[in-house]
Amino acid sequence: MNSEWEAVIGLEIHTQLSTKSKIFSGASTAYGAEPNTQACAVDLGLPGVLPVLNKDAVRKAVTFGLAIDAQIAPHSVFARKNYFYPDLPKGYQISQFELPIVGNGHLDIEVDGVTKRIGITRAHLEEDAGKSLHEDFHGLTGIDLNRAGTPLLEIVSEPDMRSAKEAVAYMRKLHELVRYLEICDGNMQEGSFRCDANVSVRPKGQAEFGTRAEIKNINSFKFVEKAINHEIERQIDVIEGGGKVVQETRLYDANKDETRSMRSKEEANDYRYFPDPDLLPVEIEESLKDEIRATLPELPEAKKLRFLEQYSLDVESAATLTSSRELADFYEQVVELSGGEAKLVGNWLTGDVLGALNKAGLEISNCPVSAERLAGLLKRIADNTISGKTAKQVFDKLWNSDVSADEIIEKEGLKQITDTGAIEAIVDKVIAANPVPVEQYRAGKDKALMALVGQIMKQTQGKANPGEVNKMLIAKLKG
Repeated sequence: MNSEWEAVIGLEIHTQLSTKSKIFSGASTAYGAEPNTQACAVDLGLPGVLPVLNKDAVRKAVTFGLAIDAQIAPHSVFARKNYFYPDLPKGYQISQFELPIVGNGHLDIEVDGVTKRIGITRAHLEEDAGKSLHEDFHGLTGIDLNRAGTPLLEIVSEPDMRSAKEAVAYMRKLHELVRYLEICDGNMQEGSFRCDANVSVRPKGQAEFGTRAEIKNINSFKFVEKAINHEIERQIDVIEGGGKVVQETRLYDANKDETRSMRSKEEANDYRYFPDPDLLPVEIEESLKDEIRATLPELPEAKKLRFLEQYSLDVESAATLTSSRELADFYEQVVELSGGEAKLVGNWLTGDVLGALNKAGLEISNCPVSAERLAGLLKRIADNTISGKTAKQVFDKLWNSDVSADEIIEKEGLKQITDTGAIEAIVDKVIAANPVPVEQYRAGKDKALMALVGQIMKQTQGKANPGEVNKMLIAKLKG
């Protein structure tokens, strides 16, 4: 970005709450059903039907509010937000306007080693709209109303972010939090967690905000970063070219890596908000907040700090291992089952295990290697039954079978040779057969040692203890 300009960014995150039924009806929220099979008369706003608020959606909203140290409104109201889209058959959306359920809160992010606090203006409950489908209709639009009425918590940040990198860090942190709280599955491909980005630019040092554009419905971290960066450059080009940025809604086209105008940006009065006459105000008592507060899990930041202290992990490993509640639980389970091998477990999970999961497109909850079987493998590294290199071979076999590490080690004959007498005989043999690298090492060329170690490991089929081999070889060459 041109150093004379500064971006001002705020995000609106649409979080689908993981309730079994919709926010104002008993229709299912399950994903993947045949189109228009899960939209009942209430979701469609047919004459004579009345909405009934889903209590679980309220609890999940309060849970989120408590987790971000937000104000929980003792009295909140639902309103009708009037607009027409093909996928909103009622002609209005039930949402919250002046009195949202969650007020001011905050979330801390870390970018390039610097911690920054991002304010959260509000989080309000509303119903999702249906979905317009364009891909398979050859110039026409199909409407699937299954999503209509799914409970949403719209989380609105303050315009506190100054780069796409900060925006992505905030979005990731929020994604991590709602999954920890188990109020949203966070599945961005299914639209459970999506983002609208409000972007403007201003000359550095200017207090007033520039004119903003809103980029709608971005559903991946990569696209959020690209869309914001593109919009920042577009606005700078417009202003430097003598034009004016127009307040509007834009769409991001990932294929062309560009944003394009969708419609002029509506203001609140364009929606003609008014209190929904069919829904009573929501009253939140202190006893409900106390009850929910008592059930809050250990939150990501607190868990990361505990992992750093309790398991003596490095910052990067602790952050990775606490990036999801499931991964953190898996880590602690393996540590316990392995007899407390905290660093070894951490190295394996952040390396081989997550690498294999990413390659297979799996989450830790679907890992083919259970905590018990992984712990069994790591115990055999710790007690020198096998080397780290051999352990990788065993892990590959664990991934594709149901047997234990001990069974694989026994069947394949993979135990390390720890008999010093047997290792010494092979070391002597290799030294005698390789006079050139021996003399090179004695002349100060340390790399020659690796050639000799390689010969010894080859003759032992990789079964000799590498540490013992190095120790013995150096002693003999210097002796």
